This record gives sequence, structure tokens and C-alpha cells, in this order.
Amino acid sequence: MPLIEISSLTETGVEVFSTLTEAQLRNRVEPEKGIFITESPKVIHVALNAGYEPLSLLCERRHITGDAADIIRRCGDIPVYTGNRELLAQLTGYTLTRGVLCAMRRPTPKSVEEVCRDARRVVVIHGVVDTTNIGAIFRSAAALGINAVLLTTDSCDPLNRRAVRVSMGSVFLVPWTWVDRDLSALQKMGFKTVAMALTDNSISIDSPLLKSADRLAIVMGTEGDGLPHEVIAQCDFTARIPMSHNVDSLNVAAAAAVAFWELR
Repeated sequence: MPLIEISSLTETGVEVFSTLTEAQLRNRVEPEKGIFITESPKVIHVALNAGYEPLSLLCERRHITGDAADIIRRCGDIPVYTGNRELLAQLTGYTLTRGVLCAMRRPTPKSVEEVCRDARRVVVIHGVVDTTNIGAIFRSAAALGINAVLLTTDSCDPLNRRAVRVSMGSVFLVPWTWVDRDLSALQKMGFKTVAMALTDNSISIDSPLLKSADRLAIVMGTEGDGLPHEVIAQCDFTARIPMSHNVDSLNVAAAAAVAFWELR
């Protein structure tokens, strides 16, 4: 492993950890050259176990023989940039969690058909832009039996650094891809679609109509605006979570966890 001691914020090779924005890392023009950042040894191990390709590491000097030792060994012959805690905090703009970051290659995007081929329960995340919510939804999806995650293109990138961290690496465990707002492709694949929304026609989430569906796609929108009317109209069912004390909605991440558990 090439061990590179950095002494300034402009060191060649560390720009992926500092000056590049999430949009630049993602590289929409040439997706095959896209990069994402993972942090903490536990999450990096999950990504490596899932087959993601490491490109370079950034870690505090003291972690080279400590928390980062196994990561460095597993990553093989890639650059390992190191320096003191204060310099790395200046470089990244925050104190590193467990002192280790890994730049990794973005995978080639998959088709909806490929991701959903063997799935019986999927979630469609529609227009959710909060990184914390995206990470939490993925963590619940992995834990509660959701086979695939589909995101409309106006949703937050699941490989955003904070989303990855909040998910504790669950974004690497559940197949996912981007999807158009039109849900007809899922219906053609045999999925019944259920919009999570409060309407006059909403049925309870524990309805046998939903539980008996062989293949079910659960469509989740933002907490504030919810799902657009045209999306709700596309769905086969509209469902609500029964609640007390006149509470009419939950945070989308909390609502997703309840829905996943009930409809698993």
C-alpha cells in the first residue's frame, strides 16, 4: 500500500475527500467514473463485503495500525492518505468518524427489471430529499424484509456520504436503482402498488387486500407534501397507518418502518 503523508489542504489526490461536491463525485455525465465516500471501518467493511471497489483511503495516522489496519489490508494496493486529526478535520470540514474515509467506485446503474426480478416486496421512494430519511429507510428496508428499493430521480442519492452513514451500510445490502414517476412498469411486472397517503379511499395498512398480494410495491412520499395526486391515482390501493390522538402523519422514515413490518 502506498502510504502518503499529507501536509497541506491542496495535496494532489485528496480532492475527492475535500473540494469535490456530492454532485461532482456522482458524475452524471460519465456515471462509470463516479465516486462515493464511505466512513467508519464498520461501514467500509460492509461495502467491501458487498463487492464495492475501493479507490483510496484517508485516515488519521494513529489508525493505520489501529481501526484502519484491517481495512488497509483488505483494500490492497491503493493510496492511503494520512495526517494528524486537526489537518484532516480542516480538509474534510468535519471530524472523521472513527478516523477513516474510503473513496469507492460507483456501481453501474441497474434496470428496474433487474433489481425487481426476484423481489416480492419493494419500496418506491418518491421525491424524498433528506439524507437522514433516505439512510433510515434503507436501514429499515434491510432489516424488515424489503427486497429492493426504487427511487425517483428527484430523491436524494443513497450513496450520499451522510445517507450511507445513517444507513450503517444498509445501502449496500438491498438492491436499488432509479425509477421514473410512471409506475406502470412495476404493474406490468405483476406488482400491486400501494400509495401511503391519507385520502377518503385509504384502507388500513393491515388490510388483507395488501397482505395477500404476491408482489407489492409500497410507494412513500415526503412528510410535508406527501405523494402527488397523479401518483396516488396510478396506484392500485391507497393505505394509511391507524393512529391515535388525532396524529395524522409520521416522519417518512418512521412510517416506512411501520409499513415494512406490517407488509413484509
